[in-house]
Amino acid sequence: MFFGHIDTTIPALGEAKIPTPIQGWKNGDEETHFITDDDRVLVDVTPSGLEKMCRENQPFPSFEMAGPRSRIYFDPSKLRCALVTCGGLCPGLNDIIRSIVLELTYGYGVHHIYGIKYGLQGFIPRYGHDVIDLTPDLVVNIQDRGGSILGSSRGPQDIGEIVDTMDRMNIGILFMVGGDGTLKAAGRIADAILERGLKISVIGIPKTIDNDIHMVSRSFGFDTAVDVATQAIRGAHNEAEGYPNGIGLIKLMGRHSGFIAATATLAKQDVNFVLIPEIAIDLEGPSGLLQKLEERLNQRGHAVIVVAEGALQECFEDEQTTRDASGNVKLHDVGLFLRDRIKAYFREKAIEINLKYIDPSYMIRSLQANANDSVFCGFLGRDAVHAGMTGKTRMLVGHWNNHFVHVPMAVSARQRKQVNPKGKLWSTVLEATGQGSLRNPA
Repeated sequence: MFFGHIDTTIPALGEAKIPTPIQGWKNGDEETHFITDDDRVLVDVTPSGLEKMCRENQPFPSFEMAGPRSRIYFDPSKLRCALVTCGGLCPGLNDIIRSIVLELTYGYGVHHIYGIKYGLQGFIPRYGHDVIDLTPDLVVNIQDRGGSILGSSRGPQDIGEIVDTMDRMNIGILFMVGGDGTLKAAGRIADAILERGLKISVIGIPKTIDNDIHMVSRSFGFDTAVDVATQAIRGAHNEAEGYPNGIGLIKLMGRHSGFIAATATLAKQDVNFVLIPEIAIDLEGPSGLLQKLEERLNQRGHAVIVVAEGALQECFEDEQTTRDASGNVKLHDVGLFLRDRIKAYFREKAIEINLKYIDPSYMIRSLQANANDSVFCGFLGRDAVHAGMTGKTRMLVGHWNNHFVHVPMAVSARQRKQVNPKGKLWSTVLEATGQGSLRNPA
């Protein structure tokens, strides 16, 4: 995929002049040097993209590589940091908090780290939420707990009041952990800081269990979600096999992107039909889902269906649309809709079925991270600290082309990452399930 010209410049509050307290690593007699801003990771490494840039004599877009620098902007002895988690819960939030606190404390000697309770509400005085002193003793074992020790909330808050509070608290670095809406709010907070001439760095850590943030190849919590979703598929398959005409129906997360549904299907290849937001299907008709499901039951006597929560929303066009506190459209419950539609279809045909419906969504969101996600969160948290200490701002720490990088918030906010209907992931899902197209001929 060719990305064209994108501005990957990361703003900074000023020149980093203070020698870092972090010592360079030693590998035997060979010293491992610090990362510099000249260490880059290409955005597009596909042959077609590289060829196009060479042919058109265009610059090769690249991200700054994340990691510690030899000089920093903030004086650790005087620095105060704030950390906030926003939006829905996600496995790994406590791991992120822990890694940021431990790196600030032991890596840089920062001893004033404040946890803001209940998302952006914690900055607004009228809510009366307490501020937590985040110390190593407090966070040392929180990775063994799900959720977030800071809590969370949804909904916009007054940007001016947020900046007022940070100014009163003498905050130098704000770490914001959240999804698309949170990162957009972080950009607006950074704009307000710039307008006031304040020296506050804003660093984002992308959080989306759906793995749908643009220009971020992997987000924390996704691996855990797939792990647990695989167990749900195993259970649904066992239930389906245990009864005549058994059907296991599992609803998984994925408002706009079907990465969890597709990946979990490949992890546990007992699924026969996968429905995701990116792929349109028909329910009725000779090639529709219901007819194909009937054929599957006639052939094998059981079936397993995985549906992402954002799939089939077009079936609700006649119903009223509402929004949550953050302004996101509230999705209609496709799992219950599909369950009832399948039952009605077979009831009309006088065919007895045994359908078991499973929705593990909120259980998954509140679990502790698995080992892979926990390690991943450690990298993200430490690299967020390294970036903030050097005075970088209006950026998030992301993973791209097997490296941790600095991504401008404006670049990531351009669009949402989705499953490519012609890409490797979806074509492999089609091979594994054998479902083929669920669209009727035009």
